[in-house]
Amino acid sequence: MWKRIKDDIDVIFEQDPAARSYFEVMLTYSGLHAIWAHRIAHFFFKKNWFFLARVISQISRFFTGIEIHPGAVIGRRFFIDHGMGVVIGETCEIGNNVTLYQGVTLGGTGKEKGKRHPTLQDNVLVATGAKVLGSITIGANSKVGAGSVVLKNVPANSTVVGIPGKVVIQDGVKVKPDLNHQDLPDPIMDKVEALELKLADLQQEVEALRKAKKEEGKLL
Repeated sequence: MWKRIKDDIDVIFEQDPAARSYFEVMLTYSGLHAIWAHRIAHFFFKKNWFFLARVISQISRFFTGIEIHPGAVIGRRFFIDHGMGVVIGETCEIGNNVTLYQGVTLGGTGKEKGKRHPTLQDNVLVATGAKVLGSITIGANSKVGAGSVVLKNVPANSTVVGIPGKVVIQDGVKVKPDLNHQDLPDPIMDKVEALELKLADLQQEVEALRKAKKEEGKLL
């Protein structure tokens, strides 16, 4: 137990440059409090004490702004940074060294039964405001860009951005979770820029046709 507690604190120092001391982290990091509360709630959930487990999770939600269903399975060194608004569903499975940022939803897509929430494998990063929905798998060492909505499986070592989420990097250099969200590609903006170039070409063609028509009118 003490080893897991130390891991929970150490990963904060590794991921958050604002962390200054163990005392500060233990008292002020809501993500850490939510994870510890979830461990207690999950213990009672596995013992079929469902009501008590839900009460603990809701008390944690009230104080931290982070909602983790007691049925979710979470691995070691899980880090929630600025976690307000994070939601993790009942059948979520989260591996080791996973990082979530504020506003992330790991949710379902409807009222289906059974496994209905995502699985995040080891070393996954899900950036601010992203939504990962349904019984899908985000492969190991992958990133989900800020604001993305992911509805399909993501292969390992991939980067996903956009609505709906699209894989823009796959099987390249191993992805290591970091804070450089601004460096992620934006396929939507790429499409917009391509349309702007096409529009500029069409405008040039129209101008050329107008000039040709004027010249033809003068000759007549």
